[in-house]
Amino acid sequence: MNNESTKKEVKIATLAGGCFWCTEAVFSIVKGIIKVEPGYSGGSVPSPTYEQVSTGKTGYAEAVQLTFDPTVISFREILQVFFATHDPTTLNRQGPDFGTQYRSAIFYHNEEQKTIAEKVIAELNKEGIWETPIVTQLERFKTFYVAENYHKEYYKRNSNQPYCQQTITPKLIKLQQRLIDKLKI
Repeated sequence: MNNESTKKEVKIATLAGGCFWCTEAVFSIVKGIIKVEPGYSGGSVPSPTYEQVSTGKTGYAEAVQLTFDPTVISFREILQVFFATHDPTTLNRQGPDFGTQYRSAIFYHNEEQKTIAEKVIAELNKEGIWETPIVTQLERFKTFYVAENYHKEYYKRNSNQPYCQQTITPKLIKLQQRLIDKLKI
């Protein structure tokens, strides 16, 4: 058997759901997610830093890039987790974090992802889960810059920090209550 036939097919998804510490913590426990990388997407400044993105003037959003196994989790299922763990109805704000860098966005990598995202958003709006419509932006993926090392696995390393306890832990509890079948734990 050659190595080509034993390689697992993987796909990429890039999502912004507020603070990337939160989104990374959520997807790090989801079955089928091979890798979660916090970083920046949606802007135009080359090689942005956290300090630059934090100004809200670069066009970038704090995002995560997911490498996933589509035989274990589909892009649609990833979006189910995404929408269940942040408020997609608040423009440029998640909890205590506000500014365009905290916007809700799906950076689609191809037309299939765009179509799936449009359908999921329409279905969720029709279900009336939230009092106001979803404002998640659909943006064609252009580039992704990996965040500085101190942002990686932030929740795992700092789970007792007040921000983590007040903002991230409740998201993880909500995820465990709603989508336990999707989790590695």
